[in-house]
Amino acid sequence: MKRIRLLLIGMLLQFAAMAQLKPMVPGKVPGGFEEARLQRIDHVIQDYVQKNWIKGASALIVYKGNIVYNKAFGISNAQMPLKTDAIFRIASQTKAITSVAVMMLFEEGKFLLDDPISKYIPAFANPKVLDQFNAADSSYTTVPAKRNITIRDLLTHTSGLDYAQIGSPNMKAIYAKAGIPAGFVIQPQRLADAIDKLGTLPLVHQPGERFTYGLNTDVLGRLVEVTSGMSLDAFFHKRIFEPLNMKDTYFHLPEAKQSRLVNVYTEDKGTKALVPWTDTTFRGITVNYPVNNNGYYSGGAGLVSTTADYAAFLQMILNKGVYNGKRLLSRHSVEMMTQNQIGDLALGSNKFGLGFEITTDKGFLKLGQSAGSFAWGGFFGTSYWGDPREEIVALLFVQQWPFSHGELGDKFKALVYQALK
Repeated sequence: MKRIRLLLIGMLLQFAAMAQLKPMVPGKVPGGFEEARLQRIDHVIQDYVQKNWIKGASALIVYKGNIVYNKAFGISNAQMPLKTDAIFRIASQTKAITSVAVMMLFEEGKFLLDDPISKYIPAFANPKVLDQFNAADSSYTTVPAKRNITIRDLLTHTSGLDYAQIGSPNMKAIYAKAGIPAGFVIQPQRLADAIDKLGTLPLVHQPGERFTYGLNTDVLGRLVEVTSGMSLDAFFHKRIFEPLNMKDTYFHLPEAKQSRLVNVYTEDKGTKALVPWTDTTFRGITVNYPVNNNGYYSGGAGLVSTTADYAAFLQMILNKGVYNGKRLLSRHSVEMMTQNQIGDLALGSNKFGLGFEITTDKGFLKLGQSAGSFAWGGFFGTSYWGDPREEIVALLFVQQWPFSHGELGDKFKALVYQALK
């Protein structure tokens, strides 16, 4: 009888981990956190809004599958206060979703992680590495790469691909001349065309030589299309967003939901005061990409989402691939994604897995974020992490670039951990 009771308890605990996120109960102190200490988050974010360092922010904390904090501060635009269901451009937070899609197809036997990407996207055959660069006309010479780029190289940002528009000066110039976008596309383009063109351009270093944040995940988005037979948009919705009930996550935001899209702000170059983003803020980058019907599915930067939607995605990772009774990944695949995959290569105090930055023991010493936590963020000021040890998912979303007071993200981490009992 005792054994049966233990089995039932175990089943109930397992079911709880698979269930949807549980909403906050008004007036109830969240288990595991001290209510008074959680309110310190309010004071800090409100202070940033009052000082006009940010126009608004949305913060959400999940503890053991329960939402324990979900608040919005400031404004969405000049007429509307920011609400907790606001839709944000999550930019590079798209990368984690693309990486999950890749691992789902890996589990189906579509490829191996150490396969050369040229096996599936032939434009990447015979890669070359930048040797000499002429800044006068962006011409260059190359040397042959020592080996092919693998899918694992792309997942770990060790391929040698750089970033268009925000990467190193030489590669930004080369990509600009070739018309390669960073993902915030102004004119209609096809992902297939851009990735095929990218495959003919030089790498900034030999594959596997170092960590370079670049267009790797855009290439992986095209890999998903090639090996699944679906557009990246369709794959995401059918295989990830629908099972996770992510109803507000899109490449192209439906017209009926566009009023919930948060405005992007930038800093006046002289006064640093926040002003609305305009077409001249950053040449070649538009903030209208979620609503301009460009047809471009950037696996590295193209999605919009809400804190609640993205929290469900992160909870699935925290649950070892399961959410609401639906399994997207095996626990072994999640473990592969959330462990160091770059060996001795440097990423500050931390490491990188397959799509995520991974906190190390040394990284823990900075803010108290548990070793083994997985994290990343987005160009317009969104950020997240999941902490398997403490069973926490936390998100802080803003919409601005540049972000002179970006220390708010680290303060938010410290504020979350100081509120734990």
